Amino acid sequence: MKKTLVSALTTALVVGATATTFAAANPFEDVPADHWAYDAVAQLAADGVIEGYGDGTYRGDQEITRYEMAQMVARAMAKGGNGADKALIDKLAAEFADELNSLGVRVANLEKKVDNVKWLGTVRYRYINNRHEGLKRDTVNYLTLRMEPEMAINDHWTGHARIDYNTDMKSARNMTGTNEVRHYNYDESENSEDGLVVERIWAEGNYGTTNILLGKLPYVSNVDNGMIWDDNLAGAQVTFGNENIKATVSAGRAYDCGIFDTYGVDGASKTASYQGIEIYNDREKKFTWGLGYHRFSNKKNFHNPDYNDDANKDSMNIWEVGLGYKFTDLFAINGAFAWNTSADTNTYRDAKRAWTVELDYRGADPEKRGSYGIFAAYRKIGIAAVWAPTYDAFETDEKGWEFGVDYVFAKNIMGTLKYGFGKNMNRNTSGKDKVSTLFYEMNFFF
Repeated sequence: MKKTLVSALTTALVVGATATTFAAANPFEDVPADHWAYDAVAQLAADGVIEGYGDGTYRGDQEITRYEMAQMVARAMAKGGNGADKALIDKLAAEFADELNSLGVRVANLEKKVDNVKWLGTVRYRYINNRHEGLKRDTVNYLTLRMEPEMAINDHWTGHARIDYNTDMKSARNMTGTNEVRHYNYDESENSEDGLVVERIWAEGNYGTTNILLGKLPYVSNVDNGMIWDDNLAGAQVTFGNENIKATVSAGRAYDCGIFDTYGVDGASKTASYQGIEIYNDREKKFTWGLGYHRFSNKKNFHNPDYNDDANKDSMNIWEVGLGYKFTDLFAINGAFAWNTSADTNTYRDAKRAWTVELDYRGADPEKRGSYGIFAAYRKIGIAAVWAPTYDAFETDEKGWEFGVDYVFAKNIMGTLKYGFGKNMNRNTSGKDKVSTLFYEMNFFF
């Protein structure tokens, strides 16, 4: 095929555009200004349909391959067109279908290599003010850089990680991986870890409706929207089913988020073996329901601080139910109840039960400036009925109210304010101590 024929064909592709936009300069020195195709070639070069040979020449009389022609058709297809232009593009696409398929495969493979790793993340400022009656006020005030890479492995598997770096705003020191990030209790003497911390790393497989997670993975309990657990699990998790009924089966090791210290179990291991199963329906349904069982076990006794026999394992067998209802697209109510059936007889009564009821209005979308969400909840969270609750302004062993609002100031910039208040249920306080927590954060998503 001669180049002159290519010029005629590609000129037709942009006849509508070139009729009024011939002001573009021709970048090719071997196409004279008085050539009949000068304007068309100039416009096609400006539109990126043709590129020449990289040495400033167009070589209009030189023979080209069908593959080279397919490249120009592909660029014309990407540019688009209307009416007669689109009709001609479609005819050319049909003529060069095999070459375009080949080109598409090559382009797709190239893009897959370039986009093999995708990065998401957050720059976040967080402030927490926690008050317990009769005790010194605790304050946490820090910045977080969170990076979350996603790595394509094959058609079914992806790799994931979460990398955190935290900086204390009071002392200007690195506090990545320290206890004050996880809890409200602030200890200036606690040693911090230098550098970034890989908080999570896991592989995810998807086969139809079955989802598989392996590694140190994130787990938010589905039945109760995170009342029992919103933390890491080192192990495996499988979810399968459909929108009407799903099951999540999990097993592995769970890092202690305070229960050992709360019960005064000195020297206890900071991890527990975990097995659990949840059965529930799709969380986007108008009416949601769920049932769950969670088992945590450790050689140290979870519930009786006077029982520390390493030769005897203790366990927390937690059962739960959850219900939710969406009245409209704006209003929804959710509730959950959990109880520990294996709690030691010496465990105070309030520690064995946990329940919450929450009313939500609207919902903030970080992509939409001005969107917002509001919630109000009453919670009673017994320490022996949960592991790592998701609540920001409410601790375990407390009962009371929590309120919050999210607001999107600009695209991907969202602020969150929460306030919780009530009483401490710990048996050592007789349930009379007042507690309150003010929580604020600003997230910059990328």
